[in-house]
Amino acid sequence: MIKYALACEHGHEFEGWFGASADFDDQSARGLLECPVCASKTVRKQIMSPNVAGTKSRGDAPALPAGAREVMMEAMGKVRAHVEDNFDYVGDTFAREARAIHEGTSEERGIYGEASPAEVKALVDDGVPVAPLPPAPPKKSEVN
Repeated sequence: MIKYALACEHGHEFEGWFGASADFDDQSARGLLECPVCASKTVRKQIMSPNVAGTKSRGDAPALPAGAREVMMEAMGKVRAHVEDNFDYVGDTFAREARAIHEGTSEERGIYGEASPAEVKALVDDGVPVAPLPPAPPKKSEVN
């Protein structure tokens, strides 16, 4: 994933996440990008510095409050449990079923399952709402 700082012709600034750097150009050319404030379709990239992951702390990044990681992990676990308890598992037919629900040819309901990166990209490009499911927490036996 790549994050771009974006702005519309009216100066509204916002962020956009894309699967690859070429996806911005593709979606822009197809008229799929839109300002969330004014709905302008004239959207451009802003100048921004890259966010490069490394092993050293830069010192200017704020430290997470004590216990924040545990709170986030617990929240993600609750989201995953809610989906598993309340949504229909459709396995590797997720992309096909999500598209059918979006097009109205299948029953409207929450689903989850597996899809390849190419299938997810095609769904997103076509405006089908999808989101990744938080990963399952590691088993106690797998943690050091």
